[in-house]
Amino acid sequence: MYIGEQLEEILEAIEHDENYAEKKKEKMQVGVHVLPTFTKDTTDRNRTSPFAFTGNKFEFRMLGSTFSISEPNVVLNTAVADVLEQFADELEGAKDFDAALHKLLQKTIREHKKIIFNGNNYSDEWIEEAEKRGLHNLKNTPDALKHYIADKNIKLFSKHGIYTETEMRSRYEILLENYTKILNIEALTMVDMVKKDIIPAVSEYSKTLADAALSKKSLDASINTDAEIDLIKKLSLLLNSASKDTKELEKALGDAKNLKEDIVKYAEFYHDSILSCMNSLRESVDEMEENTANDFWPFPTYSELLFSV
Repeated sequence: MYIGEQLEEILEAIEHDENYAEKKKEKMQVGVHVLPTFTKDTTDRNRTSPFAFTGNKFEFRMLGSTFSISEPNVVLNTAVADVLEQFADELEGAKDFDAALHKLLQKTIREHKKIIFNGNNYSDEWIEEAEKRGLHNLKNTPDALKHYIADKNIKLFSKHGIYTETEMRSRYEILLENYTKILNIEALTMVDMVKKDIIPAVSEYSKTLADAALSKKSLDASINTDAEIDLIKKLSLLLNSASKDTKELEKALGDAKNLKEDIVKYAEFYHDSILSCMNSLRESVDEMEENTANDFWPFPTYSELLFSV
């Protein structure tokens, strides 16, 4: 959670019973003297944080691009409601409300300040720091979704009448099923693209290079054709690698069908085996793209998509 320097100092002052002295606003250093100066904003300038304080609200920025906002909103609202209920239970019976509130704020800050980080959440520094703080680092969907049906989460949603345990387990299976179906479509598409488009295109380009080398030699045997020969050799190795990886991917897709009855093992197999095969195949294809002439490559490159509209 990003909260900015100012809010972090306020929380530290509350935690340690210290007075908070607001800092003077700083000028933004842009490094260009001809531009007018402006005051540095004390709120959000961090685009790497899942939760960022933006002056008068927190923004949640972890939602997947294809995911509905409804489920994260349900989760966030339920979690907030539960905590506010805990706060209310503790404060409503307090004899000295102000003292109880102050004590509650200090306790909450101490217990949960480990989630505050104003640095770069994409950096290795944060991964190491999060591990030291005992925070989760769930790197794939099957591992992350297991926490959806953790006992404490089932109790939380059941307690507030949001979901029953049966509903939560159903949603868990649906999310895993969606994960495997999308990967299955992507893997089948990948196999189709490689077999029908990429391998034939690179083979055709290799033939053109071979014809060019032979034509040069037929004119004069002393002409150097090392460039063509080296590129042909490189593309041939990559073609063989891509062909091998494609066969392994097809085999993995066939093996996956035997695990369909157990959705958890099915999803884990897609992550551990099929995604691994796809990544390996992607490496060979990417390198072939870098070494194949644009006229032969069957798909638009990133540069063409970005700069040739």
